[in-house]
Amino acid sequence: MFKGSYVALVTPFTDGKVDLDALKKLVDWHVDQGTHGIVPVGTTGESPTLSHAEHDLVVQTVVEHAAGRVPVIAGAGSNNTAETVRLVQAAKDAGADAALVVTPYYNKPTQAGLIAHFTAAADCGLPVMIYNIPGRSAVDMTVETMATLSKHPMIIGVKDATADLSRVPKQRMRCGADFVQMSGEDATALGFNAHGGVGCISVTANVAPKLCAEFQEATLAGDYASALVQLDRLMPLHEAIFTEPGLIGAKYGMSLLGMSSAEVRAPHVPLTDGTKAAIRDGMVHAGLLN
Repeated sequence: MFKGSYVALVTPFTDGKVDLDALKKLVDWHVDQGTHGIVPVGTTGESPTLSHAEHDLVVQTVVEHAAGRVPVIAGAGSNNTAETVRLVQAAKDAGADAALVVTPYYNKPTQAGLIAHFTAAADCGLPVMIYNIPGRSAVDMTVETMATLSKHPMIIGVKDATADLSRVPKQRMRCGADFVQMSGEDATALGFNAHGGVGCISVTANVAPKLCAEFQEATLAGDYASALVQLDRLMPLHEAIFTEPGLIGAKYGMSLLGMSSAEVRAPHVPLTDGTKAAIRDGMVHAGLLN
């Protein structure tokens, strides 16, 4: 069920408020463009700056508007276990297909703490995908810990943003072939799938959903020659979007397509002119703009 190109969806704002009409428009666009799944209110969805009410409303809106056309994995992570459980339960109540739960950031739990945290989240009864991103959370879930957690029937996979491609076969060997491994890094998504991954939760897919979906389909079909051609089209855009925080770059690119405003919430600020030019150039290179 969970494979291919999943968009780490931005949260559109208008005059500082969540724009639900724009959000619904984005869901329709991604379905039409062939995106395989939607992940609202992750970091790219600016979850750190959303209130709990806004967080729940975005998840509910995306689930209801997607209406089963594509799977929805709801962002539901926090460094507070009780808050994580509440977010997972809310995602379950909204009808999400799974929850994406990040390793607790800043407070740096031990591996035993990670097991307790993710077990509590999974005990809610909604499938859980682990989000391992040590560069942001300052804690790395070991392969051994993931193998322990994979025994829980509701812990189904991982969004791996370690950029360590050797993790994929190691985790497959320890967690089993059915454990879903999706990349959390656009630039290495081809290598990730070549090592046994099945998809990417992508920031660039906000701007290039059709191309990202076709790229994933090529890798999953074993057509790496086509995937390399598509990667060459995408790579300048990957690099440009992540010159500054990716969600800001994604929103700017979407604004050039008329799909969303470029508005972000503090502490994020608008892009520099140099990054704007690089994103525009990357979109031209990818065939998204003339």
